[in-house]
Amino acid sequence: MLNLPQSTEIKKQLPKKVLYAKFDWKPAQRERFDADIARMDIVAVVSPATLPALAEGTEVKECYVLAVQLKRKAYDSKNLLLLTKLIPQNMVLALQYGTQTQFAVYHTRLITSAWQPAESAILPVSGLNLDAVWENMIKHIGQIEVKCGNTLAEQISADDQRAQLLAQIATLEKKMANEKQPRRKREYFEKIKKLKNQITNGRI
Repeated sequence: MLNLPQSTEIKKQLPKKVLYAKFDWKPAQRERFDADIARMDIVAVVSPATLPALAEGTEVKECYVLAVQLKRKAYDSKNLLLLTKLIPQNMVLALQYGTQTQFAVYHTRLITSAWQPAESAILPVSGLNLDAVWENMIKHIGQIEVKCGNTLAEQISADDQRAQLLAQIATLEKKMANEKQPRRKREYFEKIKKLKNQITNGRI
C-alpha cells in the first residue's frame, strides 16, 4: 500500500467511538467529525523495528500512516487538525474518497497534497534516519523545496508569505485593469512593483 515496504504494513482500525470516549468530545464535535469521516485504520508504522536498516532520529522515533475513509471530498480541515492534535504521534493521513487519495500532514500548519488516483499515490521512505524520513515525507506531500540555509519550518513560512504576496499582486492587477483614472492606475502599478521586488530580491 502506498508503495511502502511490506514490513511496515499493519491493519489496525481506530474506531471513532474510542476517540470520542477518550477525549470527551462535545456532541457538536462528534457530529462534525462523523459528517466527514467514515473509518480510520492505522496501515503502516515506519520505525527501526519495521525497517532495521533505518536509524532512530534525534526527534522522531517512529511515524504512522493513518488511512482515513471520507464520506465527502469537500471535508472540513478542522477535523484533520483535531486528529493531528489529539494523537501525539508523527502521523501522515492518507485520505481516501472513491478511487482517489490525498495525503495530509501537520508541520507548523496542515499541509496537503493534490488529489491523485489511489494506484498512483506513493509515500516514499527516504533518508538514513527517521528525522530525515519524516522531513522528506513532509516535503514530498507539500512539494516543498527547502532553499539553502532554511529549515523546513522556515521554508514553509517563506512559501506561505510568497503565496500571500502573489495573491495580493493578482488582486491589485485586476483592480488596475478595471481602473479608469490614470493616477489610481499608477498607484496600483507602484504597489505591484514593490511587491514583485520583494519576491525577486529573495526577501520572501
